Amino acid sequence: MRKEWMEPVIEVQEFVANEYVAACESGMVYKFTCDAPRGPLYYYPEGDGKINGEYTGHGSAELLGFFYHPCDAKHEASVTSDFYDGFVDYNYNSRQDPNEGVIVWRGPNNNNGHATIELNMNSWATAKS
Repeated sequence: MRKEWMEPVIEVQEFVANEYVAACESGMVYKFTCDAPRGPLYYYPEGDGKINGEYTGHGSAELLGFFYHPCDAKHEASVTSDFYDGFVDYNYNSRQDPNEGVIVWRGPNNNNGHATIELNMNSWATAKS
């Protein structure tokens, strides 16, 4: 049986950005509320690969403030800002216990402490600044 010869064809696919790629644009911000209850606020400067308030790495927690209290402000932080797993030590034992996890943002100059109990960053509102 004889096969029919076909001329080679080159196909070019145009890249079309989806929503995920568009969300990483310069100028995008997360909107979240500083709403973790008051108490000693700790954070883990060495990440464990995910930010969800449940640290599974081997680094130790650092105390950000013994008298942390929420400012209840709706913050806007760049999506490229550093966020950390952390906890508010409700029972003052200097270690993270169940239901103490928070996500910590150190502020625009990385010198402050804001914490939220909303542990799913994918649910946070985003906007273009």
